[in-house]
Amino acid sequence: MHIEPGVVSGAKMGLSLATAGASFGVLLKSSWTAIKSQGLISLILRSLISAVLVFSFFELLPHHPIGVSEVHFILGSTLFLIFGPAAAGIGLTLGLLTQGVFFAPSDLPMYFVNITTLLMPLALVSVIAKKTIPAQTAYKDVTYKQALALSTAYQGGIVAWVAFWALYGQGFGAENLASVGSFGAAYMLVVIFEPLIDLGVLAAAKTLNQMKDSPLFYDRLHNGVS
Repeated sequence: MHIEPGVVSGAKMGLSLATAGASFGVLLKSSWTAIKSQGLISLILRSLISAVLVFSFFELLPHHPIGVSEVHFILGSTLFLIFGPAAAGIGLTLGLLTQGVFFAPSDLPMYFVNITTLLMPLALVSVIAKKTIPAQTAYKDVTYKQALALSTAYQGGIVAWVAFWALYGQGFGAENLASVGSFGAAYMLVVIFEPLIDLGVLAAAKTLNQMKDSPLFYDRLHNGVS
């Protein structure tokens, strides 16, 4: 989902500041809720683990330029289920920044474009989780259908935002439309794998029930809301 430098440029970059600001506002609210629920130390620990994983996803997992952007296995819904919306969002923010500073400085001018693309779909996942997963259900017990809904929301959100930025920045020419289409088709293939990864990680979480009160995991991972 790394949108290449130049796709959005000039005065049009101003919109990315506004969308990123809105994304950070949602993340700040989520972080405050997380601090009240599990404490600041837990949020910091979960955020750092999430950031390391996000950095690894960007640098170590396969990623290929296709169409207007790159296809990555970001596993946003996995991070959400294990570490919670706030820690997942902070992890995405720090992981992307670290990758840009140390390995891809040419991507830094597009940071606010790309971070919007990562965080806005995460907010959508949070909304869908509240609607599709009963409050009394711990996340370790979600079904494949529920995991698929979260994964589809996250990956579909990324495709939608990448398409928006590409069309906003480069217009509706045939070549640009084809580039957007090829990226979207390739990226949605991730939806085939991510729910299976989610369920595999959650199955592992079930074997760690003794860590249900650990500050390293989101409290909803092992506990429903009474």
